[in-house]
Amino acid sequence: MPPDFDMDLTLIILAAGLSSRYGGTLKQVDGVGPSGEFLLDYAVHDAVRAGFTHVVFVARSDIEPALRARIARFRPDVTGDVVCQRLEDLPAGVVPPPDRVKPWGTGQAVLAAAGVVRAPFAVVNADDFYGAHAYRAMADHLSRARWTTPHPAAMIGYRLGDTLSANAGVSRGICSLRADGHVARVVETFDITERDGRLRGRTAEGETGDLDPDALVSMNFWGFQPPVIGMLRDRFARFLAASAGDPSAEFLISTAVDELVAAHDLTLRALPTDGRWCGMTSRADRDVVAARLAGHVAGGEYPPSLFGA
Repeated sequence: MPPDFDMDLTLIILAAGLSSRYGGTLKQVDGVGPSGEFLLDYAVHDAVRAGFTHVVFVARSDIEPALRARIARFRPDVTGDVVCQRLEDLPAGVVPPPDRVKPWGTGQAVLAAAGVVRAPFAVVNADDFYGAHAYRAMADHLSRARWTTPHPAAMIGYRLGDTLSANAGVSRGICSLRADGHVARVVETFDITERDGRLRGRTAEGETGDLDPDALVSMNFWGFQPPVIGMLRDRFARFLAASAGDPSAEFLISTAVDELVAAHDLTLRALPTDGRWCGMTSRADRDVVAARLAGHVAGGEYPPSLFGA
């Protein structure tokens, strides 16, 4: 029998990044929408319409007030929390290297939310727009997934060629699928760029090569059952044992999931979507995203203001 946990759905929005390639304003709180909406406001809007009732922002301390102000605008039936991801939030006895300035990546960000998550949950980036269909697909999966061993997880999958930035290289989790539709591998691939009609990227080991534009990729939109928190905590401890002294090492969700799938501790279903992704990697992406949002509003998919008149 599964443990006792709430059957409401939680959305974790990762908003603790440094915005190092964005310049100036932190992109998590940049008013890119037609009425000054943050990109993450559209995530909340789409998630609530899909059936999520609890939103957790994982944030930097300096934007916590702005996010709490967002929570104050939620519908009465939607609850919210803000938790901060901190460099020093480590297992007992582990000390970060003195020259490290940033937290430990998306995997640690999920662990920062552990104290307020008791329901099946999804994880998304604050600086990505995934489309309403993606949230509906994930909510449907989380509501229907049976409790099994290994535990069921899911990811929203996009076509690699549809997720590129014209202004900077991007990182994507490139997936290989089994015949039953489950994911066999998620290989985090960095600095993906297109040149002369060819896509190229490099792995964490430094290997470079051509990439298939039709490959299914993760955009860091995941769906999990609550026990994955313990699994991530175990993987984080292993990561720190091997990499705590590296000032730039990151504990990524995609890598942890790949390891859990390989160990048969987790099954990962790919949920393809035909929704249109866009995101803000560099400052030059801002105008593209603003135009895309304005187009969605003009098409009637979103109201002119997500917060009413």
